[in-house]
Amino acid sequence: MDLRNIAIIAHVDHGKTTLVDELLKQSGAFRENQAVAERAMDSNDLERERGITILAKNTSVEWKGARINIVDTPGHADFGGEVERILSMVDGVVLLVDAAEGPMPQTKFVTSKALALGLRPIVVLNKVDKPDAEPDRALDEVFDLFAALDADEDQLDFPHLYASGRSGWCDHELDGPRKNLDALFNLVVRHVPPPKQQKHADEDFTMLATTLSADPFLGRLLTGRIETGRIKAGATIKALSRASQQIEQFRVSRIRAFRGLDYTDIDEGVAGDIVTLSGMAKATVADTLCALAVDVPLDAQPIDPPTITVTFGINDSPLAGRDGKKVQSRVIRERLMKEAEQNVAIKVADTPGGEAFEVSGRGELQMGVLIENMRREGFELSISRPRVVMRDIDGVTHEPVEEATVDVDDEYSGAVIEKLTGARKGELVEMKQSGAGKTRIVARVPSRGLIGYHGEFLTDTRGTGVLNRVFHAWEPHKGPIPGRRAGVLISMENGQSVAYALWNLEDRGHFFIGAQEDVYTGMILGEHNRENDLEINPLKGKKLTNVRASGTDEAVRLTTPVTLTLEQAIAYIDDDELVEVTPNAIRLRKRFLDPHERKRQAKAAG
Repeated sequence: MDLRNIAIIAHVDHGKTTLVDELLKQSGAFRENQAVAERAMDSNDLERERGITILAKNTSVEWKGARINIVDTPGHADFGGEVERILSMVDGVVLLVDAAEGPMPQTKFVTSKALALGLRPIVVLNKVDKPDAEPDRALDEVFDLFAALDADEDQLDFPHLYASGRSGWCDHELDGPRKNLDALFNLVVRHVPPPKQQKHADEDFTMLATTLSADPFLGRLLTGRIETGRIKAGATIKALSRASQQIEQFRVSRIRAFRGLDYTDIDEGVAGDIVTLSGMAKATVADTLCALAVDVPLDAQPIDPPTITVTFGINDSPLAGRDGKKVQSRVIRERLMKEAEQNVAIKVADTPGGEAFEVSGRGELQMGVLIENMRREGFELSISRPRVVMRDIDGVTHEPVEEATVDVDDEYSGAVIEKLTGARKGELVEMKQSGAGKTRIVARVPSRGLIGYHGEFLTDTRGTGVLNRVFHAWEPHKGPIPGRRAGVLISMENGQSVAYALWNLEDRGHFFIGAQEDVYTGMILGEHNRENDLEINPLKGKKLTNVRASGTDEAVRLTTPVTLTLEQAIAYIDDDELVEVTPNAIRLRKRFLDPHERKRQAKAAG
């Protein structure tokens, strides 16, 4: 069968997964009466809730005798480890751009990887039926982006289409018939070359493992594109590391490929096709699966290094063990090692005491997704403030710098620029009008300066601003950056919070908890109005007397507490604070010190 392998690239919320839904429907991948969930490719619960693609996934459609393997790539740079691996499996990319917003930072990140690999893009301007759509401006911006990313002449001479993924049409002209997606199907078959690997079908079998998953019945599963040769179920092959060392020799128990959204067992995999093999025990991502006669591994795409580190520890608070079943450090370590095996962008290291683990990754969102998945699996954890990974280059300490792209209403642009370029040590790169009373600001800011900034940003822009960030480069250390200015309100008692006590303390700051919630000594209950920390008693009830007076029985009406999300909590805490995460609660607390450390600090303080 005529074969095409493509990846779809888009910024968060530009309509990529919705377009894939329509491609599947119009290609006949579903029966007429088949019930299909919206955004069928977002199979993960978190992906559906947040409306973002986290895991790269495959699907396959057939069109006029050609099979098109489609890879849905994550749109957020924090999950870039998925993107870099997946692009090595395809021969072309479809770049989906919102006709109103134009190319955005995550688009730039993934597109730079695709262009560097020599892939020729097809540009689809999506959502052209929106009232604020400006497809001509968006198209010019895409061309400028490609030129800035050093695209060659073939890549700059890209075909483009106008589309509405939700309405299920795509045309060569803006005022086309707007009936279906035939124009996109035909362009993919015509523009994307067949896999060059098909010419090597008679050589020894080789395949680079690009994604790892697990099945309760089949065990470890490795997916990749067959580079040379053929593979049949029952064949004995081996796995080579990048250093040409043999990892294991194993028998292929099953070969599966995507047909529509479902895995299907196939008898034989041929060079150029994307397949999933089972039967291995140790082989992992970036290893070469090959015939016994092969001694040289395939080149694996290098992965960008992690930029932040978070400490995962056991939950040692007085409320530990009430919600979760998985609380031991051994169980937490096994889970983190399993994650690091599947996700090459994450690194896990033990701390000297063995009770906590240093987890390094791409960004706060990636860490937040991992922690959220673990708490849903029944884990209890204590999480530290993210720390930026530093690098020593030629004897000089370098830190990661990110390119932040901000879309705000004109009236708030001054406050945003002041925050980014002042104390946070950012540099303003570009500022321009983006229409509809909005300003687009591009600044390069140290990653340290952006940790914890998002909540402040939403406050400054009254919730109307949009902030996107992507790794830019390693630059010399910019010097100290001040952290959170306000202090916190800390509980000095164990028990359940009392409404009367919180009501009397409201003038001290705003609370993160309400009445009748479990609290303990050292737990952070809210933010103080001043810069110092303040210990408070949230259990102090009203004294009862037999004397009645005017105003004695006034109603207690509490201000609604501020509920922090997981990412907000991690970004909010200071270096001496932790986030306590359980399946049912997210709490903030001061870091508990062991008696020896307390004694040492007291001695140092005199």
